[in-house]
Amino acid sequence: MATAPHLLTPLPSLSKDVAEWVESVRQLTQAKAVRWCEGSESEVKELTAELVRSGDLLPLNAEHFPGCHLARSHPSDVARVEHLTYICTQSKDDAGPNNNWMAPDEARAKMRSLFSGCMKDRTLYVVPYCMGPIDSPYSRCGVEITDSPYVVLNMAIMTRMGRPALERIAREGTFVKGMHSIGELDPERRFIMHFPETLEIQSYGSGYGGNALLGKKCHALRIASWQARTEGWLAEHMLIVGLQNPQGETHYVACAFPSACGKTNLAMLIPPASLPGWKVFTVGDDIAWLTPGPDGRLWAINPESGYFGVVPGTNPETNRNAYEMIRRDTLFTNVALTEDNQPWWEGLTTGKPVIDWQGRPYDPANGPAAHPNSRFTVSARNNPAYSPHAEDPRGVPISALVFGGRRRELAPLVYEARDWKHGVLVGASVASETTAAATGKVGVVRRDPMAMQPFCGYNFADYWAHWLNVGAKLKNPPRIYHVNWFRRDADGRFLWPGYGENLRVLEWMLRRCAGQASANETAIGNLPRPEDLNVKGLNVSDADLKALLSVDPALWKKEVADIRAYLQGYGSRLPAELLNQLAIVESRLG
Repeated sequence: MATAPHLLTPLPSLSKDVAEWVESVRQLTQAKAVRWCEGSESEVKELTAELVRSGDLLPLNAEHFPGCHLARSHPSDVARVEHLTYICTQSKDDAGPNNNWMAPDEARAKMRSLFSGCMKDRTLYVVPYCMGPIDSPYSRCGVEITDSPYVVLNMAIMTRMGRPALERIAREGTFVKGMHSIGELDPERRFIMHFPETLEIQSYGSGYGGNALLGKKCHALRIASWQARTEGWLAEHMLIVGLQNPQGETHYVACAFPSACGKTNLAMLIPPASLPGWKVFTVGDDIAWLTPGPDGRLWAINPESGYFGVVPGTNPETNRNAYEMIRRDTLFTNVALTEDNQPWWEGLTTGKPVIDWQGRPYDPANGPAAHPNSRFTVSARNNPAYSPHAEDPRGVPISALVFGGRRRELAPLVYEARDWKHGVLVGASVASETTAAATGKVGVVRRDPMAMQPFCGYNFADYWAHWLNVGAKLKNPPRIYHVNWFRRDADGRFLWPGYGENLRVLEWMLRRCAGQASANETAIGNLPRPEDLNVKGLNVSDADLKALLSVDPALWKKEVADIRAYLQGYGSRLPAELLNQLAIVESRLG
């Protein structure tokens, strides 16, 4: 393809396949200009300055929040739109009942009509990116085409963006193709389509993070989960955290919780003063790619290079590391402002909002000052607990996998699966109360297997079968646990303090992995006895601890029935082993 005037940099010469695809999209969208993103610091500064001049970014108080900016999205465009998100496979059964499905030909025709001419007055940005360390064999690359410079700035933080990624694409000859346009921001013309069989994503009509930052949920989970099944690894909605005990031994755990259920807080956990000598290192806060290693263990990389976190509730007490890291070089979205132009959100104990997230004078009658799903985007290197192993091309070895969610009752504080097969059932049966990270009602309990309900790119039954297959190949599989930090009493009072004190539960898990801690065998798995948990200095009564570590047979019999009904909804594709494991739990309940 001949170099055209609208190609602003020499990057197209690095990959003919990418250049030809970009030109086809330019012709479809009729973009007035094309900009290939190099990923340089000067480029990011230039784009930021352009958005400040246009009023799309607002510089924040430079004394208290140097290098920070605020972006506001359209009030109808503030969260993932799961009901408008589709998996487009040739067979509907391959997408499964856990996904919205549309035939690929129908989806392509629909999206082509939306993209046609949509960038006439806009610049088309080409964003080559790598998910994971640029030289890791476990990383995968993609290219996002977008007409949103806000998306470009986010992708520059969240991925390894620019020339090195394009060079790797040229070497490997394969990449995920992502097309995005904000369109008219019309909720009636908003779709996110995934074509896993051809490694393509098409998103139209939204500028919000999960819908528009195609490297994140769309690529790193929905498309990658399909790739992972094909190639023999796992793409999971999991944080990765390193825990160093007072003896200097570091173990890594990967934990899966639904959005806004404490993942970022756990990834950046601050050891309490009552547990001296412990250190915590953040490898990732949201997504893990896990691969069986030559030593028979499961190894993990974080495909992202930044954090796109929920900001309400973040303060020095709940998450000091997150609070400190977002005080510089951070892109805030949909937070409120104080009189002296500092960002403000619910959960802060200082400051007062005067402008709400929509740019209006703050009035409590209009709702929260910051949107409940307002966000921060920041480089992982800003984190005081950042682990240098986040860039290790080998990844880190995983000692334990942890599932969890919000349950007011039923689920105890922690329990351990008997083995890998039982652990897959534990993960497959996770249920949690919904949060503000997705559109819809808040506080409704729904099944969220492995915290992947909105993100699995294919039939859950096949996904669980793949988990069983991966486990069968591991000589030294990690132990599997379930936690529930959100257990309450009849008056709605939380029984467990959470936050940094969760390290006490993780400590028990690691001692279990080392064969150094006891447990009670129960119908649902192995639970710590009260004396097995270190509760020294903790304000938890004996009665509360007993409740936290209790299993109510009547409630669990109902839960087993609900789990069975849910699993059977996947029909003949459901692995028989899951129902076998469920029958074992039921028989132990009596």
